[in-house]
Amino acid sequence: MSSAPLSTKIQSFINHPAGPKTIHFWAPMMKWALVIAGLSDLKRPAENLSLSQNVALTATGVIWSRYSTQIIPYNWALLSVNLFVAGTGFTQLFRILNYRRNTGAPINTNS
Repeated sequence: MSSAPLSTKIQSFINHPAGPKTIHFWAPMMKWALVIAGLSDLKRPAENLSLSQNVALTATGVIWSRYSTQIIPYNWALLSVNLFVAGTGFTQLFRILNYRRNTGAPINTNS
């Protein structure tokens, strides 16, 4: 059994223009912390969530998702993390707006 094909694939990954030797790899990896934070906020009551913060996270996810499809080299890691950022942001926005609609709380971005 030869390890040459595996070694070639690993070298190809390492030396890719969006591989681990570049910021194009590490920026999306670090951004997963935003996704983890957003998912952990699912445990928090909706009245304690910030509408403006979640609008910003959703917008960031949508904008950078679009950007990641326009740059060369294509950065699929950046696209995937930003789709998750947008998704968690949309989920939290729905929770906040649903809570405020059902309780009669004002829907403003100051909280």
